[in-house]
Amino acid sequence: MKAVRFEEYGDVGVLRIEDVPAPEPGPGEVVVRVVTAGTNPGEASIRSGAGKDRFPARFPEGQGSDLAGVLSAVGEGVTGLAVGQPVVGLSDGRNAQAEYALLPADRVVPKPESLDWAAAATLYVAGTTALVMIDVTHPQSGETVAISGAAGGVGAFVTQLAIQTGARVLAVAGEANHERLRAWGAEPIAYGDGLEQRLRDVAPDGIQAFLDTYGGGYVELALRLGVPKDRVETITDFAAAGRLGTVAKGMAALGDPVAGVTELAHLVADGVIEVPIKGRFPLDQVQEAYRAVESRSGLGKIVLDVSAP
Repeated sequence: MKAVRFEEYGDVGVLRIEDVPAPEPGPGEVVVRVVTAGTNPGEASIRSGAGKDRFPARFPEGQGSDLAGVLSAVGEGVTGLAVGQPVVGLSDGRNAQAEYALLPADRVVPKPESLDWAAAATLYVAGTTALVMIDVTHPQSGETVAISGAAGGVGAFVTQLAIQTGARVLAVAGEANHERLRAWGAEPIAYGDGLEQRLRDVAPDGIQAFLDTYGGGYVELALRLGVPKDRVETITDFAAAGRLGTVAKGMAALGDPVAGVTELAHLVADGVIEVPIKGRFPLDQVQEAYRAVESRSGLGKIVLDVSAP
């Protein structure tokens, strides 16, 4: 089978499509024929070496955590799953960006029939990270919360989840994305110079929680705005959180990721939450896909189309 591999740290140029042995399931395992695979900024950090202290690569290294596909093989002792069943996969093995992926059977959930394949491949990392952010900051009806990077991969999820709580959501994003954010029920706020004053002007009674999906000074901004430290959550600026005593928890903090992905799958399938897809690339254009990921512009997620459903 073909799979994404890299054998040294570097820019997108180190990514290759290589022929590797197709997996066979052992007891308690399944093999998924991947239809779509997700992409995430954190994978670029692993590939470049920027995140090697927290997430070292094991060369030759694969890539990808989110996937959606069809079960092609089921190992001994696996019950409740069958060959040909559409599933959403939760890979911890950096092996999602491949034609076939070997997973523990308890790391796949059934894909609702009405759930779009591209959306299904975005739920594990971005979606569960958003669930953690909501759990940490506890937006409540009647409160005002601010979200940085509100149009990004995690931001789009967390913005809509926060709106579902009944909170007033101030969505910090580029003006090109304001119309969609407004349609979701958020109040878009342009980022850049003067942001602090704009937030003070629209929320004169204060902001109760700040959810930072972008980094680059938003933790400090939240504290200047008077947001309590235990309700300032960042998924990117770990240095600021450690220095200032705010919260920095990601998807690993979710107690039951299978339940989380199942919940998200039904929310998206039922139209409660929208998953914008800003780019789709075939597997052999993985370098171009990550150039788009690392540009950090546009609304929503980028996926890799691996095979036909």
